[in-house]
Amino acid sequence: MSRIGKKPIPIPKDVSIDIKGDSLLVKGPKGELRQKIHPGVGLSREDDQLIVTVNGDTRKSHSLHGLFRALVSNMVTGVSQGFQRELEIVGVGYRGEISGTKATFHLGYSHPIVFQLPDGIEAKIEKTKITLSGIDKELLGRTAAKIRNFRAPEPYKGKGIKYAEENIRRKAGKTGAK
Repeated sequence: MSRIGKKPIPIPKDVSIDIKGDSLLVKGPKGELRQKIHPGVGLSREDDQLIVTVNGDTRKSHSLHGLFRALVSNMVTGVSQGFQRELEIVGVGYRGEISGTKATFHLGYSHPIVFQLPDGIEAKIEKTKITLSGIDKELLGRTAAKIRNFRAPEPYKGKGIKYAEENIRRKAGKTGAK
């Protein structure tokens, strides 16, 4: 059994959980999220905790135990507190700007890159710092990865878009190899 899957998920006072059949609905002050429950995993509510159990004794259901507990825990955290991801733009002349739900990036290409933010993701750009926030952790991470992929940091000068906590391994240039 999964060590993570065995842990109960604490439910804050302002979060409501509705389990109907094979779907889970989590509502909180920041919004609501839905998740389909896999038949190999069961959910039960005890007081102010949610317990994830394994249905059946198959390898698949055991492997989904910890995964599903982490997904539900992220849903509860997302609707109560939300998630944030920060990126940094590094490079002379590299910049970004927000207008409504569209982000425009000037990253050294011959054209600007216009990116439509997905529903549920908000962005703020201050000088060279991009702050993404939302309640769905998976969607937030996927959006941050797409934005980083527009110009991934290169190893010589470190120019590009990188995560704030990311550390770029630098290489020596041609003259540094001697």
